[in-house]
Amino acid sequence: MCIAEYGMGSQVSTLGDVYSFGILLLEMFTGKSPIDHIFKDGRSLHSFVKAALPDRVAEIVDPVLVDECKSVETNSNNARNKDYTNSHKLKECFVSVVEVGLACSVSTARERLRMSDAANELLSIRNVVLGTEMYR
Repeated sequence: MCIAEYGMGSQVSTLGDVYSFGILLLEMFTGKSPIDHIFKDGRSLHSFVKAALPDRVAEIVDPVLVDECKSVETNSNNARNKDYTNSHKLKECFVSVVEVGLACSVSTARERLRMSDAANELLSIRNVVLGTEMYR
């Protein structure tokens, strides 16, 4: 993984850190490395995820992560009628988080989310998923 602006001689910056954070989110949620063998001929982890959103997110999310989330849901909610709601909520969570990863890992530095905005977005996603509100 090489950040374009670093290859062009730009100074190390927080925008490079934001890019790395975005790639890390995409790695964690897909279970794929940016140097995976499927990423060649101009294809990248970023483009792989972007092409799948939002309708095919289930195809790109790491199955181990999905199983873990479903296991937690099953243990905390034994009601069967909530299966669709929980599944839909899980999909929306995955879409929202990888969208943050995509917004952080765009190739143009000035178009990336600021780290504070990324953090706020992730906190908001957490609150929606958990059904809680944080008061500051």
